[in-house]
Amino acid sequence: MKKLIYKKLNQDILSFFVTSIILMGIIVWTLQAVNYFDIVAEDGHGLKVYFYYTILNFPKIIHRILPFIFFISLFYTLIMYELRYELNIFWLNGINKIQLTNKIIYLSLAMMFFQIFLGSYISPTAQFKARELLKNSNIDFFTSLIKEGKFINVVKDLTIFIDKKNKDGSYTDIFIDDSTKANSRMIYAKNGVLIDNEKQKIFKLLDGRVINNENSKINIFEFDQIDFNLRTFGTNTIVVPKIQEISSLGLLSCFYEKIEVEKFSSFNCSKTILEVKQELLKRLYKPIYIPIIAILTCFLIITSSNKINYKKTRNIIFITTFIVLVISEASLRYSVSSDFLFFTYLAFPLIIFISSYLIFNKIIKNV
Repeated sequence: MKKLIYKKLNQDILSFFVTSIILMGIIVWTLQAVNYFDIVAEDGHGLKVYFYYTILNFPKIIHRILPFIFFISLFYTLIMYELRYELNIFWLNGINKIQLTNKIIYLSLAMMFFQIFLGSYISPTAQFKARELLKNSNIDFFTSLIKEGKFINVVKDLTIFIDKKNKDGSYTDIFIDDSTKANSRMIYAKNGVLIDNEKQKIFKLLDGRVINNENSKINIFEFDQIDFNLRTFGTNTIVVPKIQEISSLGLLSCFYEKIEVEKFSSFNCSKTILEVKQELLKRLYKPIYIPIIAILTCFLIITSSNKINYKKTRNIIFITTFIVLVISEASLRYSVSSDFLFFTYLAFPLIIFISSYLIFNKIIKNV
């Protein structure tokens, strides 16, 4: 009977958790999708690339909101159990409050390890693939990139300058610096027309000259018309991955040379060692606050809904736990500022958890 009761509790918490994290994730994802659109559109990509890019950023959102959603799920479930007098089923079947709290802590530990796995592997891998998607995708809409009087350099080793855009869609005084191949070239044209559709992406250049630099030899020739093919160009996406895109194993290789991660060999650890340290704390240690959330929320079962001060106690527990969540986020920013703050950051959650657990047990025994 006890196993069935615990199973029902876990199902209720997890069902509310999964529903809430999906809904909240979609809301946050939708709000951030506008920013993602700006990032993708600035590189001239289409809706297909935009869609895949936003999907690949979804694990990052889930990782960020998971502790708060778990807190809300646990808080809501325990309140509903109390209001519906379902907690009495636990007590009548010989389950005491300490045993129930221990089971909830076990669930929180499982959630903690899931958070670590999500932040250490799934989220960085997805963000890395999102950047690779932009880097390896050809530009879809060159017309959205070209602005008169400005240098356009979203494509690596390719710069385009257009002095004027005419009413008929043609361009005047076009300059192109193409260093995408071994032999660079500069092109100047008095006029040009951009053909940008699904079949072809061509800049038709009229009445100009080309300056080729072949093995340090300069060749100049004039033309009446040439076609500059734009289809094969990708965006000028950063080659070196950001810290958020590297797995925890890759970041640990900054401290332990025996760990080799070939994919991120271009990443310079020495220049960002403090950021690497902070990112590792965020992924591997910050999830320890999830069990703290669990033990603090379990203070709800100490009192019952028929007590006069129940609502006041419930509000205090909610505010206290929420403050702890805020502290976990804010303290991370200063965790690597000095050795003292680093060890304080490590010790603080352990002190909170142990002291909260001891206080809880003492109160239960005295009730």
